[in-house]
Amino acid sequence: MGPEGKDEMKIRVAVLVGGPSSEYEVSLMTGENVLKSFDPERFAAETVIIGKGGEWPFPPEELPNRFDVAFIAMHGAYGEDGTIQAILEDASIPYTGSGKLSSALGMNKFLSLRLFRDAGLTIPPTLHFHLRDFKKHEDEIVKRITWYLEKPWVIKPNTGGSSIGVVMANNEKELREALREAAEMYKDTLIQSLIQGREVTCGVIDHGTHGSAFALPPTEIVPRVSDFFDYKAKYDSGGSDEITPARFPESYLKEFRKIALKAHHLAGCRGFSRTDMIVGKDGKIYVLEINTIPGLTSESLLPKAAHTYGISFQKLLEMLVEAAFTSHKKKP
Repeated sequence: MGPEGKDEMKIRVAVLVGGPSSEYEVSLMTGENVLKSFDPERFAAETVIIGKGGEWPFPPEELPNRFDVAFIAMHGAYGEDGTIQAILEDASIPYTGSGKLSSALGMNKFLSLRLFRDAGLTIPPTLHFHLRDFKKHEDEIVKRITWYLEKPWVIKPNTGGSSIGVVMANNEKELREALREAAEMYKDTLIQSLIQGREVTCGVIDHGTHGSAFALPPTEIVPRVSDFFDYKAKYDSGGSDEITPARFPESYLKEFRKIALKAHHLAGCRGFSRTDMIVGKDGKIYVLEINTIPGLTSESLLPKAAHTYGISFQKLLEMLVEAAFTSHKKKP
């Protein structure tokens, strides 16, 4: 068999990056890392860049003619909220990660947190506002926040990621300023009481079938350049100390894994997920959010935890592709 025939035996992977999201640059970093890490003996991977306006280089329905599977290396709006998942389902091509409904749920922090709370998990005290209402009823909303939530407060976009747009307010003046700024950029926002404590995250991987999920070693996050795990702490080299396994007693490590698995199942995730938590000074474990497409850059947490578990980055990519074929009941 000549070289051309050998290439025809490879799995053709479309690495989807970009899209109309504030996390466009993070997506490009993820895509670059993914593309160069596929085993060239098994995979023929190619980047497909979706423009900031949602423009495709070719019609999405052509994907099955060009590729065997789509690897979603996108974050935030369009890539992580169910939009790209719906497009890929319409195109009838297997894709990595969670389905469109689970993606939409995971992207909506308020709805997913409410689901977790109703299932018995602990979440921070939280209020949710549509920012069009804030413009009309600023005094009333500020009064409600200061009445129900202890300061300092954390203000974050309800459907954002990578900690973009997350700010802290220590007094009413800072709270009003943060909400006014958010109202110019986002449709809705969450306000939470800041939980002082130690941040932990725990990744979950599955094989694309129900009951196959397993939790990776939890990672403790100690920000070095910020007061919390914000964008700089996440993506700047040396921005935080990440310790795997987390420096907690075994009873806590088991509970972190249990919570991450429960969140993965509650949200209906597929392939992988990562749940962020914080251990408050009261000893309680608070769930902050679930990520249905965890970062896959060189600085990202899930690949590092997988490596500690004995799963190389190349192997992790293979597992995600295999899970995509399994969940979509197709063979590579």
